[in-house]
Order: sequence, then structure tokens, then C-alpha cells
Amino acid sequence: MSVSLTDKLVVAISSRALFDFEEENRVFEAGDLGAYEQLQRERLNVPARPGVAFGLMRKLLALNTGAHHVEVVILSRSDPISGLRAFSSCREHGLNIQRGVFTRGRTPWHYLKPLNASLFLSANPDDVRAALEAGFPAARVFPRVFPRPDANSATMSAASADRNANEIRIAFDGDAVLFSDEAEQIFQQQGLGAFVSHERDNRDLPLAHGPLQPLLAALHRLQKLADGNAQNMRIRTALVTARSAPAHERAIRTLMAWNIEIDEAMFLGGLEKGPFLREFEPDFFFDDQIRHCESARSVTATGHVALGAANAAPGLATASHTTADTRAP
Repeated sequence: MSVSLTDKLVVAISSRALFDFEEENRVFEAGDLGAYEQLQRERLNVPARPGVAFGLMRKLLALNTGAHHVEVVILSRSDPISGLRAFSSCREHGLNIQRGVFTRGRTPWHYLKPLNASLFLSANPDDVRAALEAGFPAARVFPRVFPRPDANSATMSAASADRNANEIRIAFDGDAVLFSDEAEQIFQQQGLGAFVSHERDNRDLPLAHGPLQPLLAALHRLQKLADGNAQNMRIRTALVTARSAPAHERAIRTLMAWNIEIDEAMFLGGLEKGPFLREFEPDFFFDDQIRHCESARSVTATGHVALGAANAAPGLATASHTTADTRAP
């Protein structure tokens, strides 16, 4: 009987997003592939410490109690022998990850299609942008900024995993993340007044899908399954956006048109997102703007969705960065 992943939430994740391979990566980025591979071989029996997205992966895999709903696949530029260390680290930490693709330096996003991936997480910005431009849900994992000088990714990942241990909490920005960036383009080209008028006049017209809409849809399906079983890991989602009234209405009506429910919605009107995320305590947060990722990454694991008007090449946007941040998600 053939095996298929079509009925699963599939997360493809780079080994550096899953584990703390920052020291090894510095050798890799220095351009000496041989030295990198030798270092990994020397450490084959040394389990890697948890990385930024480790806590989220562990919780997602916990949804497989009773039925196999989630598949996590390592998708990495590492060589196959270095992949041995990634798999042995999974085994050491109790992560049931069985599939992996290792490309030895070649960009790996091409394998997202046969994997039927609902999300690609990587610390490599070029791989993430290529995946997004090809139409795949993807985000660049931001390195954590630790509130204490003695903190590290291993201790912070463990602390995050222990917090709300029976619940997966994921927060999303709206425009250019869950929704298309059509409204952001109006703002960039015509300013705040035109944006507000456009969103008010089109409040009954659903926004097009953004790059991470498939992930939210998959989580919503899993959420309904989990709600029917009190023993399962639960899922809680939040929309955290710089939209404010009256532009909030189109966002909510769009989710209604998609038949997707979220648990919390924060319409912040340009307020810094970090303090609100600290209260929500997400396991992961996705945003398209570097400014908001910087605010969030001292609070939680954060992914940058590098697509849309906010990530256009310098000189293409018509509005200033400062003005955009007072409205844009």
C-alpha cells in the first residue's frame, strides 16, 4: 500500500531551525564545506541542543496521540552524513521525526511540493524567500534575543515548552501573512486615508489568501479534531495586527468567509506587538515586518514572512517606513 502525506499537516524544517547548530553554521557560511562536514562528523554522537522552533515541533507532534495527524520533516542544506546527527538528536530528545531531505548545499525548497508541506521553517533567508516566491508557506526563523545574559536557546526552548504544556498557541499577523498584501499596497501607493476608505468600502469582499493561510486552515481542522477529545493537545490561535477600526471588519469577515475561527484578535493600531504577545504566550509568531519580528523575538519564537510590499526592494515603496509602521501589520 502506498504512503501519502496528503491528509496530514506537514511541517518542513531546517536542521538549524530545529536545533542549535549556530556554531556549526558559522563554519558552513565561511565557505569551507569540508570543515563544516568534518565538524559535524566529529560531533555525530553529541546531541544538539534545542533550537528556536524545537518547542513548537514537540507540541505539534504531540497531536499524534491516537492518530497520525502531523508530520515533521527535516529539510536541510546539510550533507547526508551530517543528517545523521540531526536524526540522532531527534531520538535523544524524543522527537518522532522519521523523514528528512539533505541537499549538501543546494537550495532545498523544491522538495516542498512532493512533501505537500503546509509550512517551511528555515534560518536561511534566501531559501525562505525562494519558497515564498514559488507559492509555498514559509518563514525565516529569527534567532532568539534572551532577557537574561545567562540564557540560551536550550533553556528558553524548555521553558517555552513547559508553559501551557497542553496547548499549542500560534499567533499570526494579518496582511501579507494570513491575507494577501493588496491592502498594504493601497497604503504604500496612496496613503493611510485611502487605505481606510478602501477597507471600509470593501468590508464585505474577502481578502485573497496570504502565504500562511494554508497553515491556519490546517490548524483549524486539527483544532476541531482536538476539541472533540479532551485528552489531546489543544490548539489556540490569535490574529495580532496593526489594523484598527474600521479596517478591522474586513479582516474578520474574511476569516468568516473562509469558515475559519480564531480564538483571539488584537487590533493594535500601530502599538508595539511584543507586550501583547507576552500576555498571549504563543509558541510561535509570524509577521511580515522586521520591526514587529524584532519586538516579538525576545518574547517568543518568531518567523519572518519575507513577502509583500513591506519587503519590497528599497525605493519601490511610496510611503516611509515610519509612517507604514503606524498602520501596517
